[in-house]
Amino acid sequence: MPLEAIEPRRLYRQVADQLRRLIEEGGLSVGDRLPTERELSERLGISRPTVREALIALEVEGRVRIRVGSGIYVARPQRKALEAGAGEIEGPFEVLRAREVVESAIARQAAAGVTPEALAALDAALARMEAGPHVTAQAVAHDRRFHVAVAGVLGNAVLERFVGDLFDQRLTPYFARLSQYFETDESWRLAHVEHRAVRDAIAAGDPAGAEAAMRRHLQESQKRFQTSFGEGDAEGAGGRPTRSTEQKQREDIT
Repeated sequence: MPLEAIEPRRLYRQVADQLRRLIEEGGLSVGDRLPTERELSERLGISRPTVREALIALEVEGRVRIRVGSGIYVARPQRKALEAGAGEIEGPFEVLRAREVVESAIARQAAAGVTPEALAALDAALARMEAGPHVTAQAVAHDRRFHVAVAGVLGNAVLERFVGDLFDQRLTPYFARLSQYFETDESWRLAHVEHRAVRDAIAAGDPAGAEAAMRRHLQESQKRFQTSFGEGDAEGAGGRPTRSTEQKQREDIT
């Protein structure tokens, strides 16, 4: 019998597989409600962010529908949605944790040797973020420009490209779906304040302060994406569902 290569599966994909089996073998029908995010975390013995990544993966596939303030419901998957969710990619929280480690160290180095030209690039990116519309592709581009500009202070093209590539992981269907729930004008305002703290520490030549400010920014980003969307405690960042999540609550399960 021929042997097949064993491929490692990311934890959130393993969880998604279990939930998919629960739906397919547990006698759940379209419209039935799944256990809450908290209950799934406790039953599976894993963190809620990992459960969330798994649920987002299943929603991208069209297998579940998340209704903010109500719960998680079985949906009828469409072929196009299944194709969109195919593939083994990094989960949103995995990417944010990686960015926290990498970009915090880069910010520390940046504060040790910032030049007037590099500082001007940071200020230009911040100005665009503040002036432009929020929760748009344009805002995301300005956000990316700032983070790459921090790496640019070091004058290392490899680090600039690496930071840019890490940031671009948020353009995956999983990260985009998560952003629909929790990115609001208020969350972008908070992110801008956090960016300003990074910039000020770098400008002051404070390596420890710059590292701490970048770490705090990326940790706060993770927290904003972890606000519960389960039943009963489902407000998005800023204490209320975003317009997109309000729309989702009115959608019928198809």
